[in-house]
Amino acid sequence: MPRNASRTVAVAKVTKKPTPPRGKKPAAKKIDTKAIAAKVVKHLAADYPDVTCALENESAFELLVATILSAQCTDERVNMVTPELFRRWPTPAAMAAAPIEALEKVIHSTGFFRNKAKNIKACSRELADEYDGEVPRDVDQMVSLPGVGRKTANVVLGTCYGMATGVVVDTHVTRLSNRLGLTKHTDATKIEKDLMQLVPQDQWVDFAHRMIHHGRRICTARKPKCPECSMRSFCPQIGVA
Repeated sequence: MPRNASRTVAVAKVTKKPTPPRGKKPAAKKIDTKAIAAKVVKHLAADYPDVTCALENESAFELLVATILSAQCTDERVNMVTPELFRRWPTPAAMAAAPIEALEKVIHSTGFFRNKAKNIKACSRELADEYDGEVPRDVDQMVSLPGVGRKTANVVLGTCYGMATGVVVDTHVTRLSNRLGLTKHTDATKIEKDLMQLVPQDQWVDFAHRMIHHGRRICTARKPKCPECSMRSFCPQIGVA
């Protein structure tokens, strides 16, 4: 071919996909939280039909104290401490009269023992003085007790009295609720509000117990066992690497 001859080159036509305008991200797929919540309730009930509170107790007072101790502590550790605690001080009156140093020594291994001992002693005193040694069956009265918040009140009222006053929100419920797309919040009060709107009230108590058990057994913090989870087919796995 002569040096100056023109060459015809076939150029493939490339069709570019339309790109979204600058500054705008593609819309995220909307999650039907009502539908997912219904499935979660159903699957948890099938997986853990008989699960109850992991804190060992023989009375509302014992569960109240155990729940206060469980803050920033495992239930297993609390269950190791409470037998000796209640052997020495079995009633609110006895607990209120306990020397603070002795109380701190018994609960030392649960962490934050000074603040916990102070709250347990003050709470026991109020129970003995204002409620004849009985744990009140009213959520407002419960949360007015020293060291008692909504989580503790919901645990005691739901487990001991069968009262669905709210949904217990601990670290496990927080983690699972976010992964399942049931809430976008990290604040316990806001998460509880979302769950109370999604879960039928007659399921609040068992739902929380089952979520906590599932969080310990399957949906763990570091390495969730998704292949073993009965909810893997519909769980959006938000935040799961």
